[in-house]
Amino acid sequence: MKNNTGCLGMLFKGGVFLSLLLFWLWGATAIFLSSPGPDWMKIILACSFGTLLPGIFLFTRSFFKSLALCLILIAGLIAWWQTLQPNNNKDWAADVAKVAHGDIQGDKLTMYNVRNFRYVTDTFFDEKWETKEQWETREYNLDNIQGLDLFLSYWCSEHIAHTIMSWDFGQDNHLAISIEARRDKNQPYSIVKGFFKQFELAFVAADESDIVRLRTNYRKEPVYAYRLKVTKEQARTLLEKYVAEMNKLVNKAEFYNTLTHNCTTTLDLHANAIQPGNQFPIDWRIIASGHVDEYLYEKGLLSKTLPFDTLRKQSRIDERMQLHGEDYFSTILRYDLPEL
Repeated sequence: MKNNTGCLGMLFKGGVFLSLLLFWLWGATAIFLSSPGPDWMKIILACSFGTLLPGIFLFTRSFFKSLALCLILIAGLIAWWQTLQPNNNKDWAADVAKVAHGDIQGDKLTMYNVRNFRYVTDTFFDEKWETKEQWETREYNLDNIQGLDLFLSYWCSEHIAHTIMSWDFGQDNHLAISIEARRDKNQPYSIVKGFFKQFELAFVAADESDIVRLRTNYRKEPVYAYRLKVTKEQARTLLEKYVAEMNKLVNKAEFYNTLTHNCTTTLDLHANAIQPGNQFPIDWRIIASGHVDEYLYEKGLLSKTLPFDTLRKQSRIDERMQLHGEDYFSTILRYDLPEL
């Protein structure tokens, strides 16, 4: 009996130390990245926290007294973490400088701040606005929606992809919407920083010749385009949900999160618009976004007239789009896509 009790005690303490170790790593990083002040002050604060947590156990003889002190420290850090709030008032990077939003009146959608960059390189572009102060304002007839497409752009590895949704309005062309990290002018994107309230959430509305061509022709990322098996009504419902979410961000910013609030996991929040009453379960491929096409294929949202591997191979567009210019970009990229 004593041996069993001793083993349970050791397992309990081991679990406590493992949990504290994870929090210790998270807390030191959070303090360094998110605390106010110059870098030297952040380093001092992070190092102080990094030594305080193990120091409590080193200089306190009682395990449970040490644990209680650590929990108080943890509670204080969490309380501070909750005070960090997103905002829309920063000197934003040019590609996310404006908040896209829309107004729906009957069948008419007026979309404000539609991005229309013309790139020279992947980091240098011409900001082609109606005026120097305002992004383009465009009007769409929701009754003209012909379909909905998904783009996957592999910017990091074969397991990580950026997702872009694009609504086909027929003669009114396409409206692409990308959910991204909104960065200030001094912030390059970082997967790690995305866990620590470093970026706000942004919905970027843009031309495909901007937002897709940037990835195919300038960043030269592997890009795949898929037609989604949805009705016009389902595509419209999803767009209306997107617009509603975009409009919320105009007055109340939200934090981007690499794991829980990003381009793919946010899409999953709207799955009920595509398949009403059949909410998608949590799946590892929503997190490993490079496999989201396989996930959608299993769910019946991609064409099953071809085996998945063949469908995927025929859906890659970056190499052939590098042979074409800006003109008729949306039309050309769809020439050889598999039919639904």
